[in-house]
Amino acid sequence: MALLIPAASFGRLTVPSCAQVRMRVSASANPRTLRRDSVDWVKETSSFFEDDKRPIMLFDGVCNLCNGGVKFVRDHDQNRSIRFEALQSEAGKKLLMRSGRAPDDISSVVLVEKDMSYIKSEAVLKIMKYIDLPFPQLAFFLQFAPLFVRDFLYENVANNRYAMFGRSDSCDI
Repeated sequence: MALLIPAASFGRLTVPSCAQVRMRVSASANPRTLRRDSVDWVKETSSFFEDDKRPIMLFDGVCNLCNGGVKFVRDHDQNRSIRFEALQSEAGKKLLMRSGRAPDDISSVVLVEKDMSYIKSEAVLKIMKYIDLPFPQLAFFLQFAPLFVRDFLYENVANNRYAMFGRSDSCDI
């Protein structure tokens, strides 16, 4: 899909078509419409939220940028309102399936709440709302940027994260 910008100096900006789709998955959604299997992943993962209602941040466990992001969130989350799980773990794979994503998809941070899942820039903004000041206020203002712009920027960093920040052999968190 190409987006035409009126100013001639910008030319054409190519945006992946998936950047236009707002990915929110309700826990009441029928998982069969999201995945072609017979497992009800909402029911299968409901135990993750029985005793602990805090959302779970899924991250690439071998990505240095992602591990740094987890450390940053931990340092700025004095109330410990977010839990963490590597995308590569068994729990992470199940939560990815619950979120309507492939179990081996490590392309994006995902925030899984009891009733909703968020990916890419929406996950980052939602995480910012859970941590200490001034990040909730910053998230408030950033939400007014169009989703396709936020996701375009997110995808450019995510697609180059290993080249820019490197990777480790195992999850540090």
